[in-house]
Amino acid sequence: MKAMILGAGVGSRLDPLTRSLPKPIVPVVGKPVMGHIIDHLRHTGITDIIVNVQYLGDKIVETIGDGSAYGVKVTYSYEDQLWGDAGGLKLVEEFFRSGDDDTLLVVGGDDLTDTDIGKIISDHRQKGAMATIGVTPVPDPSQFGICVTDDQGFITRFQEKPAPGTAFSNLANTGIYVFNLKVFDYIPAGAFYGFGKDVLPGMLAAGEPMLAVPSDAYWQDVGNLVIYRQAQRDVIDGKVKVDLPVGATLKDTCVICAGATVSGEISDYTVVGAGATVEAGAVVKNSILWDGAVVKAGTYLENSVVGTGVTVSSSHGLFNALAVEAKRPS
Repeated sequence: MKAMILGAGVGSRLDPLTRSLPKPIVPVVGKPVMGHIIDHLRHTGITDIIVNVQYLGDKIVETIGDGSAYGVKVTYSYEDQLWGDAGGLKLVEEFFRSGDDDTLLVVGGDDLTDTDIGKIISDHRQKGAMATIGVTPVPDPSQFGICVTDDQGFITRFQEKPAPGTAFSNLANTGIYVFNLKVFDYIPAGAFYGFGKDVLPGMLAAGEPMLAVPSDAYWQDVGNLVIYRQAQRDVIDGKVKVDLPVGATLKDTCVICAGATVSGEISDYTVVGAGATVEAGAVVKNSILWDGAVVKAGTYLENSVVGTGVTVSSSHGLFNALAVEAKRPS
């Protein structure tokens, strides 16, 4: 089975972190979010993957490469403009038709999850669905696309971000899709097209059997700074099962990645990226240092995100920043 990871979005809600890195490769405990997704697909047995890229796409290609570092094969679809998630899938139709499987998987490039994808695939095939969606119960359905199902799990209705108090279900679409190849019949060529707004309602209206597979597993769209910071804690606390980067170590509630030098004091869910440095006399609490970041001696850093290669120095006590990042490339 082949899979597509959606990687073309801008990720504006994660600004300013996404000024220099596209959202799918923003690091969570020292590994790109997309890297965690690839690990999860490999554990599921899926090793042939295509990624669509657009905004800062070269950064994704440089970081993920051909996938060999993750034990998979990754190829890329370079989009000249944003075509939507379904439109992006249409562009790589031949990639899937050239395989020997009549089903395909699509997952978001910025989701952190340990959802049992194998069960979603298995249920799709066993129940004869044309499309299957991984769903999860959420406390506030108004922020998500919601599925309403019958007692067999087949979808009878969609609600897209229902107003508070009007939701008919609390089962949110996680953006994990299994489709039969017939899905391409529902996506026009050369058009901006979305799964939630266009394809899924169209398939439902046509009477195609569409299944929802619920899961209570961890799933989080790492879509804003609050969730991004919480994701680090969730990994460290074991709320989501992921592979730490090669060479990374977990010390108390902190992660220290390969090649990092920690001569100062770190605590309270601090992540020190590969090759980053915390100099002697520096104190870092509840902060995320990206690869190559430097916290100079005498600096007290708390509740901060420090970007790749950025140096933080303060001789005046507390340095507190939501994000320290390079300016957006021209």
